[in-house]
Amino acid sequence: MKIRLADDILTDSIVDGEGLRSVIWTQGCSHNCKGCHNPETHDFNKGVLKDVEFVKEKIKNLNLQDGITLSGGDPFFQIKPCLEIAKFAKKQGLNVWAYTGFTFEDLLKNKDAVELLKQIDVLVDGKFELEKKSLNLKFRGSSNQRIINVAKSLKDGKVRQIKKYDYKKKEVKKSVI
Repeated sequence: MKIRLADDILTDSIVDGEGLRSVIWTQGCSHNCKGCHNPETHDFNKGVLKDVEFVKEKIKNLNLQDGITLSGGDPFFQIKPCLEIAKFAKKQGLNVWAYTGFTFEDLLKNKDAVELLKQIDVLVDGKFELEKKSLNLKFRGSSNQRIINVAKSLKDGKVRQIKKYDYKKKEVKKSVI
């Protein structure tokens, strides 16, 4: 089975999910979010076509990583190879994060997407919205995007966000001079 990647696999990231991660940048996305930080990953015909076994071998050779992150592009445009990769990562004891421009609710309407969701621990969903961009958000670019506990959401039948990633504006105490 083949997967179209935007680039080689990034093995050491601390911004694409919690802990030290290996990021698989999929190629292809039609969301075309204004202000996307990876617009070069949108074209479905660019990037490099690799065998899924190549990706698995890279995952097998990871040492310190807590997990993998499926990003792009949008991994939900390549569900079958991403499913195989996610299953393999889980067997290796790694957690799986994924970023998508689709909403969780929209993904639930696609049985193949649900199968991939079952292998994902944390999903960051929703299109990036430039007018809602904030550098104060953890692991997401705009405030409309949600960081979802997938297993709990599938079990409960509704979105369960992970609260520890919510942005809380800190109160600044005024000093008296």
